[in-house]
Amino acid sequence: MSRRMIAATVGVLFFVQMATAMVGTSLIQAFTDGDTGRSPLTAGVLLMMSSGVAVVGIGLLMYRVLKDVDKRLAFWYPVLRIVEFTVSAACGLYLLKQLQEFPNQLLWVYVPTGVGGLILTYLLFISRLVPRPIAILGIVGYACLSLGVPLDLLGVLGMNDGPGLMLLVPGGLFEAVFLPMWLIAKGFTSPSSTRAFKSPAFATS
Repeated sequence: MSRRMIAATVGVLFFVQMATAMVGTSLIQAFTDGDTGRSPLTAGVLLMMSSGVAVVGIGLLMYRVLKDVDKRLAFWYPVLRIVEFTVSAACGLYLLKQLQEFPNQLLWVYVPTGVGGLILTYLLFISRLVPRPIAILGIVGYACLSLGVPLDLLGVLGMNDGPGLMLLVPGGLFEAVFLPMWLIAKGFTSPSSTRAFKSPAFATS
């Protein structure tokens, strides 16, 4: 698969994972609020698992590009995306069996999402695979997400409403708008440009 094809596929997968996660989450929330029955709940969990499959696909495809920037650090991006899918799937199966959400379900999913996202955006930033403002937006977004998890667990704020919900905005714009649109329309920068900005701290031979 060419770099251009990888970029376009990753862009589409970002749209897919975001759309399926939004619909799946809304169906699950409707069930927990008592508004729907078992069938919509099952559909919601299946959509969340579909989103997870898209997430894993993003991780595996991006590794093929990011390994040229820093192979050792890039390795952890698909690993964390697989962890994210595993946690999400386990929480979904728990919900189907117990008919109630696992405590702080989304927060445990956000942990590998945030760490993996910071690795992705750091490598995008140092390599200039995409414009740096897009990478910076992603860094801010995943940093806010990672900060919000302990704050929510400590009861300082809730990430599902008010100020806590605002912490999700930068990452949402990065994943649902700017990065996928750029990848589909423009793709990655040239390999020569990427090599010129390889991180000296993590460079491998």
